[in-house]
Amino acid sequence: MPKLSTRNLAALPDIDRLKALLQSLAVLDAIMSPEWDYRYYSFNANWYENEQMGSMRNGCGDEFYAHFTDVGCFLKGFAHEYPMTPYRNNPPELWPGLLEGVPSEFSSGVNEPAFSMENTTVCVWRKYGDESWAHGPIDFPEGEDPDGSAFLFHKLDGDPEKYRFFAEQYYEEVIPIEAVRHIYDHLPLTDEIVASLNPDVRLDELAEDLAAIGYPLTRTGNET
Repeated sequence: MPKLSTRNLAALPDIDRLKALLQSLAVLDAIMSPEWDYRYYSFNANWYENEQMGSMRNGCGDEFYAHFTDVGCFLKGFAHEYPMTPYRNNPPELWPGLLEGVPSEFSSGVNEPAFSMENTTVCVWRKYGDESWAHGPIDFPEGEDPDGSAFLFHKLDGDPEKYRFFAEQYYEEVIPIEAVRHIYDHLPLTDEIVASLNPDVRLDELAEDLAAIGYPLTRTGNET
């Protein structure tokens, strides 16, 4: 199967499934890394009224932001070492067509300072009711992944094995796939699930993170 990328958006989940996946990734990183600054994934369930935002930042300048509204999802990314970087030119310039055709309903995302639109190599969107994700009329340069979308969106196809592989490399810990699947399925956390991922973190210590992420808080494990 072709890799998920701007040129293969069929592998990108629909809006609500993408939102749930980004919440799951944020929860996994919150468990694995109590220090927020070392997390890759985050999710803010109360970005603005009726708006949520999921993001990835790898600490090396690569990132994406997924802006969820009542209209749908606006998703932009920046892979700084890929051919479509705006810094291929001096002064920097977005790739032609990258933002062309973005529906006006997503103007708040396009104009959001936190998303640093001047740093963009990838831009896709989908409205509720659309049958698929869309992107602008881009003449892609040669190469397997010219905009870095396959690199940025690697774990957004919903395969829990990809997070496990990433986490075992990044955190240098053995990651039980059952725990990852549990969180990918958006099941409420238990003390056992948390401890299996990181024995140094307790479920009650995650309450603030889980509330901010909007992940289910109901405890289904052993209770006292």
